Amino acid sequence: MLTGSLAFLLAAVAAATITPIVRDVASRRGAYDLVINTRKVHARPVPRLGGIAILAAFLVPVLALLALDAEARGVLAARPAQIAAIVAGGLVVAALGLYDDLRGADPKLKLLVQFAVAAAVYGAGFRVDTISHPFGAPIQLGVLGLPFTMLWIAGVVNAMNLIDGLDGLAGGVAFIAVASLFVVGAVRGEAGVVLVMAALGGAVLGFLLYNFNPASIFMGDSGSMFLGFVLATTAIQPDRAAPHTVSFLVPVLVLGLPIADTLLAMGRRALRGQPVFSADRGHIHHRLLDRGFTQRQTVLVLWGASLLLGVAAVLLVMVAPSQALVFLGALAALAFVCLRRLGFFQLDKARRVFAARRRNLEMQGHVRHARQAMRDARNPEEIWTALRFGAWGLGASAVALRLPVTRHADRERFVHGFDVKHEIHVTRFGLDPYRPGDTCVELGWQGRTRVDRDTEIAVEMLCGELSYALSRLGVRTRRGLRVVDRRSGNAA
Repeated sequence: MLTGSLAFLLAAVAAATITPIVRDVASRRGAYDLVINTRKVHARPVPRLGGIAILAAFLVPVLALLALDAEARGVLAARPAQIAAIVAGGLVVAALGLYDDLRGADPKLKLLVQFAVAAAVYGAGFRVDTISHPFGAPIQLGVLGLPFTMLWIAGVVNAMNLIDGLDGLAGGVAFIAVASLFVVGAVRGEAGVVLVMAALGGAVLGFLLYNFNPASIFMGDSGSMFLGFVLATTAIQPDRAAPHTVSFLVPVLVLGLPIADTLLAMGRRALRGQPVFSADRGHIHHRLLDRGFTQRQTVLVLWGASLLLGVAAVLLVMVAPSQALVFLGALAALAFVCLRRLGFFQLDKARRVFAARRRNLEMQGHVRHARQAMRDARNPEEIWTALRFGAWGLGASAVALRLPVTRHADRERFVHGFDVKHEIHVTRFGLDPYRPGDTCVELGWQGRTRVDRDTEIAVEMLCGELSYALSRLGVRTRRGLRVVDRRSGNAA
């Protein structure tokens, strides 16, 4: 326990020291979260490489105690392959997140790397071969153990990524999950879990000093994905002796909020006809904001929900299976009522959902037609023609493609429809919505005062195809990062 306390303190001090340094470096290099759209809540650029500080602060106590503390060396020596797997896998996942923060990574590539890392740690002993539950005999997965473990680890990694939508939300949820697993590990006498969770908890707490609203730095994908990976693997550590038949329910409850939010997002997007990997504005925290909660109030409410789930997970370790069954039933009923109050599971909205589905599928059809025309294009003028038809399919009445000065075109060459006399709502989109550069598309709609998120998703898909088509022809689409304002009024 003393080793765990030292690990926590060292990590907290390291995070509190390293985070402002990382923030300043990220600011100087322009590594900002620049998105300003209906999904994002912040309205100013914020450095987004805080995951580097979390990772570094996590490693500090592990390395320091390994060199200086005999008890820590004993804990690490008892499971060298598993500790090495957590550190190595965490480094790979954090590097993937860092690449996504800086350059942007295709969702399929991210999922492929996550599955590969999950398969590797499965070989190191982090696996789900049996699902214990309070309803009867444990379920033996057999050959399904590997794919289930891969889905578990990749799912938790992405769940933590998805819930990182407000200042301090993901960090606080992660800290509560870490504390819950720390207590469970202490109750079960699992020294390895205690040490790892103590180091991670200190790193997250030190980072939260700068990440709580108003945040001066975001953890980015490097931080959220690293936290998800360490939590997912530690929760299914090898050779865990489960005293009750609710073993796997413990990590599910501990991570219940991000898991539930992810499953709801996937179901919602499937019903609405949106791409599964698209980002929308229907997450739990968005719905609380829409009900009038401030950012801080929303974060505190969700921290409270995570704390309730964490306490429930700890209690499951201490009660009999019959008591666990009653307890889980009550918790599920409470969760259903709360989610329904937030607008989930309401059948009376089915007509609107399916109307949105038809509209989304129609817009995606227009994007597919424009994509094919862009891929067949032989010069920027033909790409411009395809972009115009795609924009009109999304309801826009005016469109402009602003390129940097190149041998192909000057910046103001491709403009259509902005000379109309009627009032139009103009929105500017960077070709990469997360890293806007010198190339952008401006669209104008008559009779609108705002652009809904469904239309934004379709436009972002169209911009992705446009970026690929221009790159194929050798047209540079980025000249460094800068903020692209997205506002009503005339195009800048």
